[in-house]
Amino acid sequence: MISPDRIVFDHVSVTFPTPTDMLPVVEDVSFSVRDGEFVSLVGPSGCGKTTMLNIVAGFIKPSRGSVTLDGIPILGPGSDRGVIFQEYGVFPWLTVEKNIEFGLNLRSNPRSREKRAEVCERYMRLMGLYEFRNAYPKTLSGGMRQRLALARAYAVAPQFLLMDEPFGALDAQTRTAMQDLLLEVLQKEGKTVMLITHSVEEAIYLSSRVVVVSARPSRVRCIVEVPFPYPRTEQLHENAEFLGLRSRVRDLVMREYAAQEQQTRDAAPH
Repeated sequence: MISPDRIVFDHVSVTFPTPTDMLPVVEDVSFSVRDGEFVSLVGPSGCGKTTMLNIVAGFIKPSRGSVTLDGIPILGPGSDRGVIFQEYGVFPWLTVEKNIEFGLNLRSNPRSREKRAEVCERYMRLMGLYEFRNAYPKTLSGGMRQRLALARAYAVAPQFLLMDEPFGALDAQTRTAMQDLLLEVLQKEGKTVMLITHSVEEAIYLSSRVVVVSARPSRVRCIVEVPFPYPRTEQLHENAEFLGLRSRVRDLVMREYAAQEQQTRDAAPH
């Protein structure tokens, strides 16, 4: 049985003003994210992927078309959507425990003191941070800070995780460990995820579908169904079908990088 669509992009375009003109960033984009699905967007740097995620987060609005959540236009941020950025998004002046607790103190997430403590402990243990509960972010490694960002996003119980290059600043080994941790947590918690990434391998390893977008302005070039069942393990990276799919998607993305470079050359003064 196919899950219902939760997030729907319907002929979405976005333009931004510049000192001399209007800059088209997203053009006539249509796709959907189903309930419980993990969808990744891949494409050249600066092509408009983050703009699309920001629309779902409620930070900006389309210039044309609509993005709906359960059939209702998204008009602003909401506690049903947790956003995780590459820059960790944690408060340096709060301890690990207080960072996780922060969202639980907001009026949109009313909890008793006992419930807040219970939720904080649960996610500190789940993310391997309990023994660092009184530590400040500056004393943590990059991977630990990103685990803290995940814990804080999960603590407020969002239905959706919106992730913008969350592991991009990590070394390869830590990045792999964070991918596995994310999959493990999703198996336990169950979320609908939209991920922006420049890594084709990461997109295929984590996702149920991959949306390949063009050089700016972003258009949907193709949507790739990922055939591998969950749960997934590191051995999948050596699977011949995985390697073939990675090669095919990487080729699509590299064509868009080439198109972007050509755009830059064409726009340069002669």
